[in-house]
Amino acid sequence: MKNPRAVDRLCHATGLLLVLSGLVHLVVFAVDGGPWVGPVSWRKPVTFGLSFGLTLLAITWVTSYLRVGPRLRSALLLVFAADCVVEVGGITLQAWRRVPSHLNMESPFDTAVSMTLAVGGGVLVALLTVFAVASFRHRPTGPAGMPLAVRSGFAILLVALASGAAMIARGVVLTRTGHQEAAYHSTAPLKPLHGVSLHAVLVLPALAWLLSHSHWGEGIRRRIVATAVGCYTAAVAGAGVWAVLTYR
Repeated sequence: MKNPRAVDRLCHATGLLLVLSGLVHLVVFAVDGGPWVGPVSWRKPVTFGLSFGLTLLAITWVTSYLRVGPRLRSALLLVFAADCVVEVGGITLQAWRRVPSHLNMESPFDTAVSMTLAVGGGVLVALLTVFAVASFRHRPTGPAGMPLAVRSGFAILLVALASGAAMIARGVVLTRTGHQEAAYHSTAPLKPLHGVSLHAVLVLPALAWLLSHSHWGEGIRRRIVATAVGCYTAAVAGAGVWAVLTYR
């Protein structure tokens, strides 16, 4: 698919479908009940559907401000969209099977799903790192405050990727050493850090875009974005301190 606009439309449609999947499973949870927390719950298809859907929509939009070749951007977005579908699909499948999706090595099939999700996570890290590097190699385009918002969003996103990789790595080690139950609970300290830092790449550029439709001057808009970046960074730092204090 060589048409960048067609790729954007496909990614937008895919992102909306993932969000819809999350909302549908919220209804399923309301009807079926069960625990909201724990390795087996409807929370996972809800939160992952919403989170991956919003992230795909955000990345598709935000990368339009990057100085990246259209063919390279299209190829990366297509792989990213496919990976998002695989991740949400695997998590949703395991939720309906009433078994854990991550760190589950109970059967060959469960192991295959768990490893697919882990490999998919690695692909996501690689793709988003490429976009992050591109944002710092060349100044992003856009209205006042947008370059700072995009670069800061991607920088904070790298924190989310690192914390996600740490959760998977620690969980796999515990699983491989026979501590399955501990593996399921080992991710708790890093979840707030992962969740807070994941969506900076949407929140900060969205703020810059909203400000571009105001009557304030460019200097004021840049200062507001800079203040927002500082506040978001403080929130991420707070979540990081919480992770360190509660890490076991």
